Amino acid sequence: MLVHLAVNNYAIVDNLELDLGGGMSVITGETGAGKSIMLDALALTLGDRADSGAVRPGSDKADILATFDISHIPEARQWLDERDLTQDDEQVILRRVITAEGRSRGYINGSPCPQQDLRALGEMLIDIHSQHEHQSLLKTDTHRRLLDEYAGAGELARQVQLAAQRCRQTEKALLQASRQSEEQSARQQLLAYQLDELDNLSLQDGELEELENEQRQLASADQILHSCQQVINICSENDAGSVLEALTASLQRLDSFKSHSSQLGEASDLIASAQIQIEEAVGELTRYLDHFEADPERQQYVEERLSAIFELARKHRIQPAELPVLQQQLIDELEGQQQQAADAERLQEELTAYQAHYRQLSEKLSAQRSKGAGKLAKAVTQEIQRLGMPGGRIELQLTPLDADTYPVTGLENVEFLVSANPGQPAKPLAKVASGGELSRISLGIQVITAQTSRVPTLVFDEVDVGIGGPTAEIVGQLLRQLGARGQVLTVTHLPQVAAQGHQHLFVRKQQTRNSTRTCIDQLDTDARIQEVARMLGGIDLTDESLAHARKLLSATAD
Repeated sequence: MLVHLAVNNYAIVDNLELDLGGGMSVITGETGAGKSIMLDALALTLGDRADSGAVRPGSDKADILATFDISHIPEARQWLDERDLTQDDEQVILRRVITAEGRSRGYINGSPCPQQDLRALGEMLIDIHSQHEHQSLLKTDTHRRLLDEYAGAGELARQVQLAAQRCRQTEKALLQASRQSEEQSARQQLLAYQLDELDNLSLQDGELEELENEQRQLASADQILHSCQQVINICSENDAGSVLEALTASLQRLDSFKSHSSQLGEASDLIASAQIQIEEAVGELTRYLDHFEADPERQQYVEERLSAIFELARKHRIQPAELPVLQQQLIDELEGQQQQAADAERLQEELTAYQAHYRQLSEKLSAQRSKGAGKLAKAVTQEIQRLGMPGGRIELQLTPLDADTYPVTGLENVEFLVSANPGQPAKPLAKVASGGELSRISLGIQVITAQTSRVPTLVFDEVDVGIGGPTAEIVGQLLRQLGARGQVLTVTHLPQVAAQGHQHLFVRKQQTRNSTRTCIDQLDTDARIQEVARMLGGIDLTDESLAHARKLLSATAD
């Protein structure tokens, strides 16, 4: 429960410290004194949106700190443990700082945290019911949420929502995959045909260069033969004198003079070496010619092979050397499309499983709603009859929805119907209930659903608007009963409600020439009698109003 609240420089509050205990705490004060400011500040520590207008004029920041006892809230302790935020197993401190520029920072046990973490933890600690809640009662979304909370189906409803989202996302992905499959069918056929052509061509690494070299060699075979024979003739077989004969003659002429000069000897040796090399070259050329065979068939094959390679390259508008790269690209594309087809099959299997899971969860949710609807309608009917609608009757209508569309809210719409008078058919709230009736119905629903809430601290901010007389006393009794179960904070303007509190907080406005500030006092018995008397009879206290106040308070004394 909430044990301490500290508010600094928020709205018209400069500094406020408040210690709270269990039971029902009532908060009263004159209009405009700032009764709801304390609860607004508390809501900021629970993750509500903030702006620079929250900062007290003249201050650079507003600072709000709320301390909760979590010794009996295991969900909150577990949540903190999972995030390494636990400092004390008994307490948790939420803090919110808002700067004059509108920036906001949140803290849990001194550690910075995002706003959504404050909100998630706050939902386990406290539940705030505002005076405007009856307006949301006109929305069927509110009706469904209230029924789920009462029936203990809140978590199941969340699971149904997640299951429905999975079904929708998977169905969308499957539809997209199916469309792509239809569009790509022709492309797959083309890819398969093109790959068949490339597979049949079977171009090997380096083959193109080898074929081009061989083609050049085969195409010039005659020229090669003629040139080789000419070289042989020049070197050794020319009748008019060959190179070898000339070299032999030259050696013979120099041999007789080698002894006269070393230079002549070196020249003679070089000519002898040249003679040997010429003889070897002639031998190589002779052997080449002896083994050289012109192969017209091979030449035709090579030319046809090259023609096929160049033709396929022109078809794809690429260079012949790029054909292997193209082939791999086509293989990758075809495999990708085949994978998409496999993905479509997988998505279909997943969708079938998700559909079954959604159906299972939503049918379970429907059963819980159906079971809880009658009980909730009966309980709320009893409350609104106690709250000044003696002939009123509440019904809950569950309207089936199309399961094939995977409704995220389950297989039915939930709507509260009301009959304000005996014998009248029940109709939607928006069409039947007046403003005062809506207030009573809203309060009755809040009281009933609060009894099943696992949240230990309940806040009611002027939920008794539009209620008076004997009904107000019943409202006070109901809130006091809730306070006996845990902690209830109630902002009220009704003395009958204020008299029911276990403790009484009085909010007052303190004004000076240059400033206005809100203060809050915890009233003792005498001060409380005077405040209840003021609420009964106005500013001027009379003996009658004081006596009436004593009577109201004595009736609730423990």
